[in-house]
Amino acid sequence: MTPTATAPREQAPAGRTGRRPAGGEDRPRRTGLPGRLRRAGLPYLLLLPALVLELLVHLVPMVVGTAMSFKELTQFHIRNWGAAPWSGLGNYDVAVDFDAPVGQALLHSFLVTCQFTVLSVGLCWLIGTAAAVFLQENFRGRGLLRTLFLVPYALPVYAAVITWAFMFQRDNGLVNHVLHDQLGLTGTPPFWLIGDNSFIALLTVSVWKGWPFAFLIVMAGLQNIPRELYEAAAIDGAGTWQQIRRITLPSLRPVNQVLVLVLFLWTFNDFNTPYVLFGKSAPEAADLVSVHIYQSSFVTWNFGTGAAMSVLLLLFLLAVTGIYLLATSRGRKTADV
Repeated sequence: MTPTATAPREQAPAGRTGRRPAGGEDRPRRTGLPGRLRRAGLPYLLLLPALVLELLVHLVPMVVGTAMSFKELTQFHIRNWGAAPWSGLGNYDVAVDFDAPVGQALLHSFLVTCQFTVLSVGLCWLIGTAAAVFLQENFRGRGLLRTLFLVPYALPVYAAVITWAFMFQRDNGLVNHVLHDQLGLTGTPPFWLIGDNSFIALLTVSVWKGWPFAFLIVMAGLQNIPRELYEAAAIDGAGTWQQIRRITLPSLRPVNQVLVLVLFLWTFNDFNTPYVLFGKSAPEAADLVSVHIYQSSFVTWNFGTGAAMSVLLLLFLLAVTGIYLLATSRGRKTADV
């Protein structure tokens, strides 16, 4: 019998024996403690610039303003406010004494601001939501309308409000030209920047520049609602209003909760709009608390009382925000159950 030939063995490449190192299985590479510390500290290192800027821009002035609220800081001590006499809670007593002129003026300004904020936020949300729902449908010119709707939000605040101030002029303003000269809706051209009409003018400007933000946020939230829900509802016989009530609004609840809170804080603290529209002295009907605090501080030179009013405003906004977040979180838990 012929012996069976055996195949030659493959030789291992030079420099490679194919054997595992002594000690059995391959050992994982160990990472030293400094490397782990670097990886753990990297997020905090990246957040450090933002934290420093937050301290410089917000927290430090907040602490300084709180300290000023406990001093009798007037024009006599403005050059060295640290040497101003300590007044304790005296400035707060003056601000909340609603039987005195200072307290009465602050209470009136607070009530005007609450009324203005409720109307402005409500109208901004209503107009923005209606526009966003309307532009969900495909039609020719939808992209152009979306761009036009965002123009008030993209314009600089000062340029937009100054334009509105010219439009509200009594003799040669565009508003009176349309309402009085063209449509004949008024007997005489009304004053818009003084008297009771100043509240309407301020509300108009606030809604005009605020509703595009609501439109943008709601339009983004509508993109997350599946179209199959509307198709199924239409097959079941649901009309447009029923679809909005049963599908759109419940699906937008998380978006609306954040949107309403942001609009509330922006509107209640708005200083630029009334200051540019009316100047340093706003009419009584449009005396928002932000301008009122400015007048109490930089017009009457009573910086201690103005700082106390600012602290009270901050505490009010923190309380409202906390209650709102607590109520909305409980509402979400109830809806999930």
